Amino acid sequence: MTLQTTTPLHLKRTIALCFLVALMEGLDLQASGIAAQGMAAAFNLDKVHMSWVFSAGIFGLLPGAFVGGWLADRIGRKRVLMASVALFGLFSLITALAWDFNSLLIARCLTGVGLGAALPNLIALTSEVAGPRLRGAAVSMMYCGVPLGAALAAVIGIADLAGGWQVVFYVGGVVPLLIVPLLGVYLSESLLFRSAKDSAPTGVVQGLFRDGAALPTALIWVSYFFTLMVVYILINWLPSLVVGQGFSGRQASWVMLALQVGAAVGTLFLGWVMDRLPAWALSALIYLGLLASLTALGLADHLQSMLLAGFVAGFFATGGQCVLYALAPHFYRPSIRATGVGSAVAIGRLGAMSGPLVAGKMLVLGTGTTGVMLASAPGIVLAAVAMFYLSVRRHGPAPD
Repeated sequence: MTLQTTTPLHLKRTIALCFLVALMEGLDLQASGIAAQGMAAAFNLDKVHMSWVFSAGIFGLLPGAFVGGWLADRIGRKRVLMASVALFGLFSLITALAWDFNSLLIARCLTGVGLGAALPNLIALTSEVAGPRLRGAAVSMMYCGVPLGAALAAVIGIADLAGGWQVVFYVGGVVPLLIVPLLGVYLSESLLFRSAKDSAPTGVVQGLFRDGAALPTALIWVSYFFTLMVVYILINWLPSLVVGQGFSGRQASWVMLALQVGAAVGTLFLGWVMDRLPAWALSALIYLGLLASLTALGLADHLQSMLLAGFVAGFFATGGQCVLYALAPHFYRPSIRATGVGSAVAIGRLGAMSGPLVAGKMLVLGTGTTGVMLASAPGIVLAAVAMFYLSVRRHGPAPD
């Protein structure tokens, strides 16, 4: 599909609707971190139990992302997106009504399935309606809804509304259910999907490793795994780590707000500079900035320095993640694009799931915040190398 087949109204409406879904996805992804102290007190959970609560939601993201992408290449991006939004909205509400540790784990896992299925469809719809020339900017505008939604969750934590830890899950459940009818009425199916569905190969998954796609697929998976590992350590554990450094729970919520504001700014800025910086400069900027900010988070001892470090960490961690999301669609034909993006997101979720578990174990061993942050360094280096190569390859011909 070219820009000539997409009207400006169609482009704006698709980005706006996908932005709304991304906003609610970001709120729910951050919700467990914001509600962690209240949940731990309500169910008498220690750090290891909370690690499982965090990882249960992330575990659901993995099959959700892969199956959601795979289904989207068969029955359509719009249908799968509507079903996934309804699913994560429903189980966010059930999270607020959980009665014990096991029901909490199940609710978070099934919420994650819905969240995981939504993201590859958001990326596929936005990238296909924008076309190759505007893909980076369009995906960035859509994806900035994720950190803004997480910032909204932080605001709810700061407000300390009556209703306790459940409030953020009520918001994360009701609003997505209200968005589903809007998607049904106003969201159009991808024209590229319509034109490609009849020619989709029988073995779609095998298409990820054919016709020169094998190496990009492997490198995309490496970048997603290690980048999302760091992002989800920050999303899930940063509030507790900040409290462990002597700050109050409300101050921790302010740090999370700074993290997500930085993420939104980084998403837009880094998406804008994708086509303006050399590949090596973009990779170095993102991952050196990430290493520096993680070190600062571990060493900060004043609220002002912690807020600045949180902002910079969000800028480079989530901004870099968005650059990866904008890169991935470039390497796959329309008939397997959602599957390719979904598989990459699923692999990234393995990193996201392992991150909070590793962080929890390290804290139990007494390594402290600095140890948790610095342990991420080797993975960041690997992700940087893979992203550098992908950025170079991006300047070849697109498969659209």
